[in-house]
Amino acid sequence: MELLHINGECVERVPVFKFLGTHITEDLFWTTNIHHMVKKAQQRLHFLRILRKHHLVEKLLVSYRCSIESVLAYCISAWYTSCSAAEKKALQRIINTAQKITDCVCLSCRTSSVPAVSPDLQTF
Repeated sequence: MELLHINGECVERVPVFKFLGTHITEDLFWTTNIHHMVKKAQQRLHFLRILRKHHLVEKLLVSYRCSIESVLAYCISAWYTSCSAAEKKALQRIINTAQKITDCVCLSCRTSSVPAVSPDLQTF
């Protein structure tokens, strides 16, 4: 691996770097980032189940939007268009599980509305 120099200083190269909560790999695949997002969202589904068990229905949707949807939607414009079908399926599985727990079908929960990015998006 070649050394990288910026402004005369040697910069360490790493295979994965976490920046503002997003895992960026040297090959710019988003598998690592999506894996961490799915894991975090699955852990937070537990709290939805607890709210459901204690019949706190009015808090379910707020909890979903704050703790799960925010994780799944964070930085979506950067990584969603380059997701594989398996990664999209894992994300959709989280959304479907949350829908079953909350008994609510929101427009923001649907696959067709999740990507707020059109396929012909021009990056800068």
